[in-house]
Order: sequence, then C-alpha cells, then structure tokens
Amino acid sequence: MSIPASRPSVFGPEYVRAIAPYIAGRPISEVAREYGLDESKIVKLASNENPLGMPPSARAAMLKELDDLGRYPDSNGFVLKGVLARKFDLPDTWFTLGNGSNDILEICAHALVEPGQGVVYAQYSFAVYALAAQEVGARAVEVPAQAYGHDLDGMLQAITPDTRLVFLANPNNPTGTFVPAAVLEAFIAKVPPHVVVVLDEAYNEYLPVEDQYDAIAWVRKYPNLVVSRTLSKAYGLAGLRIGYAVAQPAMTDLLNRIRQPFNVNTMAQAAAVAAIGDTDFLQRSAALNAAGKAQLYAGFERLGLEYVPSYGNFVLVRVGEDEGAGARVNVALLKQGVIVRPVGNYGLPQWIRVSIGLPEENAACLTALEQALTGQSA
Repeated sequence: MSIPASRPSVFGPEYVRAIAPYIAGRPISEVAREYGLDESKIVKLASNENPLGMPPSARAAMLKELDDLGRYPDSNGFVLKGVLARKFDLPDTWFTLGNGSNDILEICAHALVEPGQGVVYAQYSFAVYALAAQEVGARAVEVPAQAYGHDLDGMLQAITPDTRLVFLANPNNPTGTFVPAAVLEAFIAKVPPHVVVVLDEAYNEYLPVEDQYDAIAWVRKYPNLVVSRTLSKAYGLAGLRIGYAVAQPAMTDLLNRIRQPFNVNTMAQAAAVAAIGDTDFLQRSAALNAAGKAQLYAGFERLGLEYVPSYGNFVLVRVGEDEGAGARVNVALLKQGVIVRPVGNYGLPQWIRVSIGLPEENAACLTALEQALTGQSA
C-alpha cells in the first residue's frame, strides 16, 4: 500500500514553519567520516567547550548515581537548588533549572511573550534569541550592533508598549564583547517594569577579575530581571545539558509553570553539584583560557588578521574580505582536521569563531589557518 506524501506546509503556525533550525557545531565523528580523517587527530574548536573536559569531581559524582537511573530524577532539583541557594545566599525559590541555558531562554519566551508582542535583542547575538522569539510568534526586533556589541541606547529606544522581553548576553556570543557593570546596570534600571530583561551570562566565569560584577545583587533589586547561567562552558558539563536561572520568586514561579517536568536528568544534577563546588577546576579553566586567548591573539596578529578582543572562551577573527571567505576557510580547515565555527548565519560571512583549546590545539589551528589562507591567496 502506498502512503501519500504529506504536505508539511499545511501543518503548524506560519511563524513556526518560518524558523530556520539552529545549526550546531559539527561533531568530530561526522567530520572524520566526510573527509576520511583519523578522529583522534581532529581538533574541535567550534562549540566553546572546556578543553579540560569535565571535572574529575563531577565524573565521580555521576558514577555514584548509576544504580538509581531506573528512577526519574528529582524534578525539583532539591539538592542542586540547595547548593545554588548557599552559593548565592538566596532562598531556593529563586532558582529555575534548565536543560542547558538554551532551555532557560526558551522557557522565558514561552512564559512571558504572547504572539505579536515584542522581543528585543542585539545584532550579532546568540542565535537562540531569534529562535525563541519565532517559536512563540513574537515580533522580533534586532537592534543594530555597535562595534560588534550591544547598542544599549538603541535597545532602549526599540522598547515599545507591547515589548515583553529583552535578551542581553554579557559577554556576548559570537563576538565576545562585554558591557561594563555600571553601564549594564544603568540600562537595566531604565527598562520599563513591564519588560523582562534576560541577562545571559553563559561566559561570565571567564571574565578577568577586574571586570567581574555581581548580577545576583541586581536580581534582588529588579523584579523584571532574570539571570541565566550554564555549566556547559567553564564547568565542563556541555554534554550533560545543565543550566539555571536566578530571579525573584514571582518570576521563578511563572517560569516553573512552563518548565518541563524532569527536564534536568539525574546525572546532570549530580555532576552540577560537584562542579559548582570545584573551585580549583574553575580557576584552572579560567587560567588556561586566558593563556590560550593570548596565544590566539598573537597568532592572528602574526597572520595580519583582524579579531574582536574577547571576554569569553572564543575569538571572532576575520579571514577575508569577500562574503565567501568564512565558509571557504572553514572548509579548508575541516580538510586539515580542524573544526571551527563559520558565522555567516550571524551576518558575519567574512569571519570565523575559534574556541580556545589546549595549547597544542590552538597551535594546530593557527598552523592550519595559515595554510588555508596561503591556499586562498595562491
């Protein structure tokens, strides 16, 4: 019996059909298959992962949970929320757990925005902001960037009576730019109370000591502020998908009405509890990142390449003048076993984003990049 083909265009709202799915960094196994390479020799600097991997403390904590994996995880995350509560000196009712911080961003959009209402975010900011707006049928307002970062005055001007949400990343991905604390709080204070600011701090653990600030203190002051964080980056738990939001209890109650039950698995919760307490690992990660950033900067300067000074664990670098440059250099790097992130989908087709790796990985990337650029100009 033949089954008639369906017509996808007849299903779902138009705003959902218009979504271009998120494109993740390519996995090592896929690149190895496509280019006939040895997986063990491939360098992946595409997804802003911690090159140290996960903390040994988190690995040990996960192993202790193996016998209980036949049971559902704690949907409320009692132990993990307790750790967060002690860390930030807040009641556990101020926390929402997420399946990565992506989950938090989408929960905020679903909980706070109705179809047709406004969501404001900056040009060259995390692609999920636009996706979260689209999936709820919101009116997405992208404010032109200023020096590859946020134009906060422009974002304030973009807020209208029907705006409900502002996404703001600090540091910003994929450009690595940073808004100083005083400037950022002044912006939050000016946002109308009917608009929620989601401050995405996925990379805040990589900030130099002199630039660190206490966004949690701002949460105590501003009922319309949600701080989103992840353990995928500096804490090394990307594969476990674990993030959290900090907000006042009324906001947290609303977010938890949307949050899927059991959205954070048992292993992720156990690993997160251990990782949050592992300050030595966090300090090693930050130090390695600072050294690797300097290594990449020096390499890019030697190659005569423009880059954006970064406050995260990646660097945005311009690899050509024409609009095919980023894609072309990306393929040349893939053929040499180096995976980076082309960012044409962000409106930056001349650039690539390079995650900071181990010293030998950074060196391999720079060598491959020099060869790619030499081949490009030949």
